[in-house]
Amino acid sequence: MNTNDRLAEILAIHRGREGALLPILHDVQAAFGHVPEVVYQPIADALRLGRAEVAGVVSFYHDFRAQPAGRHVIKVCRAEACQAMGGADMIARLEAALGMKMGQTKGDITLEAVYCLGLCACGPAAQVDGQLIGRASAARLEALVTEGAQ
Repeated sequence: MNTNDRLAEILAIHRGREGALLPILHDVQAAFGHVPEVVYQPIADALRLGRAEVAGVVSFYHDFRAQPAGRHVIKVCRAEACQAMGGADMIARLEAALGMKMGQTKGDITLEAVYCLGLCACGPAAQVDGQLIGRASAARLEALVTEGAQ
């Protein structure tokens, strides 16, 4: 099924729904792995919004991706509790080990900042491919994605 057909299905599901923009964007991201720019105008037209309004929502919410993520996604908590437990140092070590910065995708790994994973008592916290990790370390996070890559 091509992008236009799948998008038409998603729009049909939410037709007439009040406040449909966020559910549509979540469904688009689930279907395509990101929210491609090519869908902004059709979504805007369907909802009688401006294209800029759709683009603004995509760029505002951190969970929406403009580009596809890698096969492995590492989310690292940047909230105060995790930073107090050595999060900034862990992030610096992880970035150095992976040769990338927060917000980047390199090969099949995406590295993202999040602002609370709900593991405040077990900081620094991270999430690797949906698995929560308390008392995380750069070495442990790197090992999880390199083991998973094999």
